[in-house]
Amino acid sequence: MPVPEPVSASTRTSAHSKGLGRFNGWTGDLAEAALLECCGSRRWAHRMAAHRPYPDLASLLAASDEAGYDLGPSDLAEALAAECAPCLHHEAPRAAHLALRAAHAAYEHSFGHVFVICMDGVPPSQHVDQVLTAIRARLANDPDEERSLTAEEMRRLARGRIIELVTAAGRPDPLL
Repeated sequence: MPVPEPVSASTRTSAHSKGLGRFNGWTGDLAEAALLECCGSRRWAHRMAAHRPYPDLASLLAASDEAGYDLGPSDLAEALAAECAPCLHHEAPRAAHLALRAAHAAYEHSFGHVFVICMDGVPPSQHVDQVLTAIRARLANDPDEERSLTAEEMRRLARGRIIELVTAAGRPDPLL
């Protein structure tokens, strides 16, 4: 099986520029819908869509962070309601599924919302250990500390999803 060639920074930058241009040109409704997939807060998505055009990816990500820092408790609750708990591949051992399900249940019982964590840069083989370790550690947090950590994880998730969105928008349309 051939090994894929690494994507250069200039190729990524070009795809991001093209994708950002397309994103900037979408209708407000289309941009908001796409952004809601990045963060489930309608206020956040509306704000992000309304501030287009963004001159570059760094500006878009900075705007995402700023909008994320401005999320109020109800906005964060709305975003969390749109999230799914991190799960395992269906072929993972049953014991791992049970341990993760129990940890998620304990977390949701303690904090009243789904556990979120950004796993960017973590190899899939380490996901279950990272998630279980993080849930167990964060269960010891007081509600204010956990709210702050959860908001930070939501910002990190949104950033990664925006990069994916812009990258996908920069790919050639296979139907053209």
